[in-house]
Amino acid sequence: MQRALVQRPRWVGPLVLAVACTVVMAACGGTTKESTSGGGGGAATTAAGQVNPNAPIKQGLKIAFLPKQVNNPYFTTADNGGKQAIGEFGGEYKEVGPSEASASAQVPYINTLTQQRQDAIVISADDPNAVVPSLKAAMAQGIKVVTYDADTAPDGRTVFVNQASPEDIGRSEVQVLGKQLNYSGQIAILSATSTAANQNTWIKFMKDELSKPQYSKMKLVKVAYGNDDDQTSFQQAQGLLQAYPNLKGIISPTTVGVSAAARYLSGSSFKGKVALTGLGTPNQMRKFVKDGTVSSFELWDPGKLGYLAAYAAAALASGQISGKEGETFKAGNLGTKTVGKDGEILLGPPQVFDKSNIDQFDF
Repeated sequence: MQRALVQRPRWVGPLVLAVACTVVMAACGGTTKESTSGGGGGAATTAAGQVNPNAPIKQGLKIAFLPKQVNNPYFTTADNGGKQAIGEFGGEYKEVGPSEASASAQVPYINTLTQQRQDAIVISADDPNAVVPSLKAAMAQGIKVVTYDADTAPDGRTVFVNQASPEDIGRSEVQVLGKQLNYSGQIAILSATSTAANQNTWIKFMKDELSKPQYSKMKLVKVAYGNDDDQTSFQQAQGLLQAYPNLKGIISPTTVGVSAAARYLSGSSFKGKVALTGLGTPNQMRKFVKDGTVSSFELWDPGKLGYLAAYAAAALASGQISGKEGETFKAGNLGTKTVGKDGEILLGPPQVFDKSNIDQFDF
């Protein structure tokens, strides 16, 4: 993916936002990756504390990315997009996180980042509620919190950078599979964790789409969970076909799940007989599209998602926006973005990948 560099604005004078609350947090261990490209901290607002959309991005902002799990190809791509953006505006980038996704695994990392006085935490929440108390404590310290990919409860963050409308994602997944099945047959969903807010929201819209008359001959028989683990997802895909021998299609709205399910199908007697779609990266899914295991699947560009999340964090920490609906900010080469209802910032509609276009993408 090629992105044009944006000119780094000059810092025109430090204004520090101080918050009286302090809290003592526990340190954490685990898998950590870091790289830096600057230093500093603090937010830039007007003297009255109002937002200033024309304020420059402060140099040296410390912004930490906390994905559901590190070493996941999807989050590696997303966080590298954030790293690129942070380099463009002269900040300091850090990525930390657990090696396995679970409801509480992110909490110790939030606590440590709060102790380190990061200017912003950008988090993909594995659980919408478990991380909220720690994030609220971080915000009480003046740290800006941005969610990306998967949201928290609204009081756990200021803005949510969403890949696309949840409704568009959920409905389009069913639409893609419906065309492949001629709108007939048993189907299953292979999700990530049962607590993942984004997955559950998409599934809600999938079920609503399936209730429409044109899907009357399609039946959802099971929602399975692979916990965003490759081997567990592989076994769940295998189990679905054993439990439902007449299964005609699977939707897996998780990059780990869809690639694991594709790997199982490609080496089984079900290849070409059971349709599979979901959310995957082109580099993960290319061989399965070319060998006929998968006809088409969807995703957005996760690198752009992380890139946008970094600029949103910088806009908050620099006082350009406060998270209110209608506020706008410049997001590098993505142009001007607008804060929507409930603090949501949309990247754009999902992209469908198939044999005709998959080689045009490299992520």
